Amino acid sequence: MLPLLIALLALPISGASGNVIGQSVTEVQFSADDFDWREIVPYLFVASGLPGGQGLKAVLEHFTLLRSYVANELREECRSDKNGCTTRGDNSTLEGQVSKRIDEIVQEGIFRWHKKAIVDYLFTDEHFPFSQVAAVRSENQQDCYFVLELADRSYTAAQVQAQYGVPSDTNVVSWYSVYKYRLDRPGYRATAVFQIDPIDGAVTKVAISLKRKNRRTPRP
Repeated sequence: MLPLLIALLALPISGASGNVIGQSVTEVQFSADDFDWREIVPYLFVASGLPGGQGLKAVLEHFTLLRSYVANELREECRSDKNGCTTRGDNSTLEGQVSKRIDEIVQEGIFRWHKKAIVDYLFTDEHFPFSQVAAVRSENQQDCYFVLELADRSYTAAQVQAQYGVPSDTNVVSWYSVYKYRLDRPGYRATAVFQIDPIDGAVTKVAISLKRKNRRTPRP
């Protein structure tokens, strides 16, 4: 599974979905360390037990930064088109609209590649620290993947270690270095790989994988 994770780091996934909303995000300020890879792992576990599209939706609907981003886009649409606004300050309605928009992103953007279902979404606001998110679900195994690409060079390897501690492993792949972190739980194994530019130490991409463990049937 790790070679595939490395391949996902190098893969230019963007351009498949075409479902990009071009409004500016101005409501909330974000930084790259607002993302914690461990928070997405439980939803990858849920997704690994669901069919392709359902699994991808389960991951993206619970990705907090994506929800905030889409919510800000909806607010911007309300300001620019009062007659078309369906979120009138009611938080529960806004949450429902966010879920509906993410559902549309999955339905319209899903595509298949090498027996994997993939949805990718491009963040178009220049002030947002991330440029792209992708969710990947294996269609013949209980594996799920999550890839987040950073928009600038503000998040560094030093910040990664300050946030997560010393990596489980490090390596050099092609032109970049990687930091690897692992979680081993009774039902799954999860790995996060941070792609780092060795010249300035900037993190350019994060790829997370989760594989369910096969449960052995107890002997009678």
